[in-house]
Amino acid sequence: MRGVKATRITERKGPTLPNPLAAPEDVGSRPDVRLWVVGAVFVMLFSLMGVRLAFLQIVQHTQYLETVAANSLRVATVPAPRGDILARNGTVLVSNTVHQELVISRAEATFYPGIIGRVAALAGVTPRSVVLALKSNQYNQYEPVPILSDTPTAVIVYLEEHAAEFPGVSVQTITERKYPVGGALAPHLLGYVRPITTAEYALLASKGYSLTAVIGQTGIESFYDNYLHGVDGVKKILVDAAGIPLQTVSNVPATVGDSVQLNIDASLQAFVTQALAADIHRVRNTKDPRSGLYPPAVDGAVVVLDPRNGHVLAMASYPSYNLNAWVGRLSQSKYNQLVASKALDNNAVNGTFTPGSTFKLITATAALDDHLISPFQYVDDTGAFTVPGCLQGGAGCVFHDDETSGLGLVDLPLAITESSDYYFYNLGYLFWSQHVNLGSAYRYGATPVQDIAAAYGLDGPTGIDLPYESSSIVDSPLVHANEHRQYPTLYPNGSWYTGDNIEMAFGQGGTTLTPLGLANAYATFANGGTRYIPEVAAAILSPGGKVLIRYGPRIAGRVPLPPSTRNPILQGLLGVVNSPSGTGYSAFHAYANFNLNSFPIAGKTGTATVLLGTRKLEPNSWFAGFGPVYSPRYVVLCVIGQGGYGANAAAPVVAQTFDYLVAHPVGPLVLPTGQRTTTHHP
Repeated sequence: MRGVKATRITERKGPTLPNPLAAPEDVGSRPDVRLWVVGAVFVMLFSLMGVRLAFLQIVQHTQYLETVAANSLRVATVPAPRGDILARNGTVLVSNTVHQELVISRAEATFYPGIIGRVAALAGVTPRSVVLALKSNQYNQYEPVPILSDTPTAVIVYLEEHAAEFPGVSVQTITERKYPVGGALAPHLLGYVRPITTAEYALLASKGYSLTAVIGQTGIESFYDNYLHGVDGVKKILVDAAGIPLQTVSNVPATVGDSVQLNIDASLQAFVTQALAADIHRVRNTKDPRSGLYPPAVDGAVVVLDPRNGHVLAMASYPSYNLNAWVGRLSQSKYNQLVASKALDNNAVNGTFTPGSTFKLITATAALDDHLISPFQYVDDTGAFTVPGCLQGGAGCVFHDDETSGLGLVDLPLAITESSDYYFYNLGYLFWSQHVNLGSAYRYGATPVQDIAAAYGLDGPTGIDLPYESSSIVDSPLVHANEHRQYPTLYPNGSWYTGDNIEMAFGQGGTTLTPLGLANAYATFANGGTRYIPEVAAAILSPGGKVLIRYGPRIAGRVPLPPSTRNPILQGLLGVVNSPSGTGYSAFHAYANFNLNSFPIAGKTGTATVLLGTRKLEPNSWFAGFGPVYSPRYVVLCVIGQGGYGANAAAPVVAQTFDYLVAHPVGPLVLPTGQRTTTHHP
């Protein structure tokens, strides 16, 4: 229309798209930018792969070769046979025996589960026991699992004839502990072994122990395990992709462990073991003339020392067990029985007992060393000691003799010979009253008896080369304070009173000693004051018998025993055995058949009160003796827990032991020549 302006529509120019219906030759070539990006990424990836491949083939070539080899080679441990344990004359006490062990491969059992039932029937065990063995982490996964430790010949022959029916089942040669003189000889001292546990392996793997190791648990087997266990061998086994062994590539044989030779006399050890058991049986069937009861005699121990050097010549504990129980695999129920019966406890080293009058040796030494009293000053033993100035009143102020009546006038030697409690009550009172009255002017301080006890070694363990030794403890103000601080309900009063010092002075109250500790104290007195550390082992020998280490005597300390101190005490100890009024006279004249004039014995009985709450049980029975007195070679101590009076229960064992020793003296230590000496133990 004329006069009307038309609106112009301008189209925005966009990308030109090819005609989808056009022929290919009509469309121009136009590469997309994204194709360039994708191409660049692929080029980059291939470049990186090339660099990585070069790095693996050139830089890490050796490392990956080792990894591949490790994937096809498995390392198995060959357990080393343990070294022997010998007596002082060379008699073998512990050795090894060879067994044929039936084993099964874990891999084969996995691929052929039906083999479990067949091998169980072959071994005469339950399928469940085989399954449990296969699941145990005690064995290396590439090593066969033991099923039967002592395989009968008939089973071995049957397996050889029907090998195709038992894939992965075989017989291997192993060594186990053997006891040529019997497993009942010194089990607590020798100790037992068992396969290493997972927890033990975690601690010992860095020291070369393997998951198949057998290690000592107690006694010499434990203390000297680092020598006895030897060096394991190594076997490299080629396996396929499924882990099934194909062949042995290399085999480094195991090295037998070193042997340990002991100071123990095997014949003496057998004698004291039998004597202790027989005596406990006798005591249990003999009525106590004082109480009218049959003592339960729950446990006991015997220790025989050489006071000249600290050698342990024999050591027995009751109740006991047989080491052969540990050969093979001890069942859990049997182990629980042994634990419940306390048969595994070494009472000589681990047990603690109230010492009673055997402690009077310590108090007498302190009194004479301190010049508290003249040894020949008489005290009137009336049978009941009343504490002077006692404000408590009643029974707490009066201490009664064990005897029904007093002994009359006694000096120190006679007080030891006849075991006057009154005399030692008085010493306990004098010690404490002088400390209270003189304070710091008292030159031996508040604990003169405890200080002498410490010099005798009764303030802790002796340091013997056996594991798990308990500590002897002598009651004191410090002990009371510590008990009260730790257990205020059980020990509501942490103070120390005159009555406590009196009880301590004659071996009662909170004083508890190990039999070994007290035996070593008497050995120290017997030799004139030198305290040795008791030693069971004499030497370490190579598998070929060469002396590698010779353990020399170890001196732990000295006790001041001038003649003015030692002679009066020795006079009293001699009287115990040789005077008709001595507390050990009857036992020695009933059980010892040798001439006491030519082989004199000195000793001391001990009868210690045992309380269960407020109920008084049968007392602990002690006797400690040494001889010949003027050139002592032996110290013999016996304790019987709740055995009754020392003269009735423990003294007969000591008398019989000396009777044996006089007839069968301990022979010299027999060692191969060529040695080096050390005083250090592992």
